[in-house]
Amino acid sequence: MTEVYAEFRDAVNMTPAELRKWLDTAESQEVGQKSSAGGESVGHDSGRKIIGILGKKKGDLTEADEKHMQKVVGYVHRHMAQRPDGDVSESRWRYSLMNWGHDPLKK
Repeated sequence: MTEVYAEFRDAVNMTPAELRKWLDTAESQEVGQKSSAGGESVGHDSGRKIIGILGKKKGDLTEADEKHMQKVVGYVHRHMAQRPDGDVSESRWRYSLMNWGHDPLKK
């Protein structure tokens, strides 16, 4: 779990407070693939799970948490490789990544 945890902490560069605030925005809720049941997007749901993971001590993480951390790392790495040209500050690409806990404009 240590390697996955380190990769997850590198991929997720938003704090729980930043992510919670972001998930409450209209922009956050307008991007991403909707689940088969409709309603909330997969990324928005992931953001809520990330907040929960970030709120736990490393020793309290479950197998399900580890699986989700792997999913987050894969998503962030894939989408960072697909960065569009030009200004991305108000792009669906950035907003989707932010739902997954990564703001590509954050230093």
